[in-house]
Amino acid sequence: MNKLEIDWTRCDRHGLCAGLMPDDVLLDDWGFPVLRGREITAGELPDARRAVLACPALALRLSSESVS
Repeated sequence: MNKLEIDWTRCDRHGLCAGLMPDDVLLDDWGFPVLRGREITAGELPDARRAVLACPALALRLSSESVS
């Protein structure tokens, strides 16, 4: 299971993540990302990886959890 995560100590509200993953990331009234918290599907994985790499503050990451 893959999910997006944010390192809040790094996030500078650039908003690129919301632009690249609009179904998974919204911006609040102050421009901070709000994650929907759902699993990233296999079809969304390339876009999620692109969003992680595009984050100028290196605040976004993709976690991989195994389901047991």
